Amino acid sequence: MNDNPEILFPVIMKVPADERLPRGKEQVRTLSRLARQAARVSAEKSGLALSGFPKNDDGAPIPAHGIHWSISHKTDYVSGVVATGSVGIDIERMRKVSCAIMEYIADDQEWRLIGGKAPVAFFRFWTAKEAVLKAMGVGFTGLSHCRILQVIDDGCLAAGYDKKHFIVHQRWFTRDHIAAITGPAMKKDRSIQWTFI
Repeated sequence: MNDNPEILFPVIMKVPADERLPRGKEQVRTLSRLARQAARVSAEKSGLALSGFPKNDDGAPIPAHGIHWSISHKTDYVSGVVATGSVGIDIERMRKVSCAIMEYIADDQEWRLIGGKAPVAFFRFWTAKEAVLKAMGVGFTGLSHCRILQVIDDGCLAAGYDKKHFIVHQRWFTRDHIAAITGPAMKKDRSIQWTFI
């Protein structure tokens, strides 16, 4: 049981080989189910009673009896987290990206904060912004309202969404996979206890 609500317990699970299906709706359903399993583990570690995974009409997660939840999934890994306040989590696998997508995700002023456009920088920005959008309960259409404000260090960024400020904690958990977690109440010194299954 978590006696300190300042501690978050994000969970990252490796997708079992026998659960990796061809791309399509069946794969998405399987990965979503596994990500919810990761969120249930987060709830257990947090001592929070997660009663379900409700969504609004747009498909965005909404709190279940005051418990907020967020999930993310890729082909090889899924993640989930629960909290007593708004929270967002994202995972990505680093891969080659085009200049056009780099320009879409951040402007020149943001790129200067991190020393220019590079794959590592792109995926730090991408996961940070995705986590913020999830914490705000908006989809990717909210991207134009989300900006990187500061690169604090190798594991932490400051971001903004309209007039709200976010601290985004990040962690590389394989050579080419990164996770990001945030919420409006997140502070730089917030304790994050990552669990890898």
